[in-house]
Amino acid sequence: MFIIVGLGNIGKEYENTYHNIGFMVLDKLAQKLSTSFSVCKDKCLIAKTFFNGTSVILAKPTTFMNNSGQAVSLLKKRYRDSKIIVVCDDIDLPKGKLRYREKGSAGTHNGLRSIVSYIGEDFARLRIGIGRDASMDLADFVLSKLKDKTLFEQVIEEGANLILEKIC
Repeated sequence: MFIIVGLGNIGKEYENTYHNIGFMVLDKLAQKLSTSFSVCKDKCLIAKTFFNGTSVILAKPTTFMNNSGQAVSLLKKRYRDSKIIVVCDDIDLPKGKLRYREKGSAGTHNGLRSIVSYIGEDFARLRIGIGRDASMDLADFVLSKLKDKTLFEQVIEEGANLILEKIC
């Protein structure tokens, strides 16, 4: 079983922002897997499906980014033998670059820090580079609307495809 967790913030005001790249990748995955987020459980919006005979849960925490660990720890307790993959934005990667790692530190990402504080570093993560706008405050930047929508549509597609490769 795989649990794919996309990090982001719930609410219309956060849609299409850099910090919600994880949610956008999960929406693309749900589309590719012909499923939808229809259940709210364990502080997450949940979509369940099967892919190549494997059970897959897509989860979007409703705890807001900086408290994502609460939701992920509940999922980990419920589905003990599952492999967790977290998808998130990364200001330290160049815009559009993808980096997948089986485990590691949280780096500068507060959502990953929250998850690590609850379950440790033993989970896979797909980081999606959003770059950094030095002319803006960091919080203002990550919560700003995507400026290069065409690039990020392609990156979101690539991220979803990479996750599908990892779970087959």
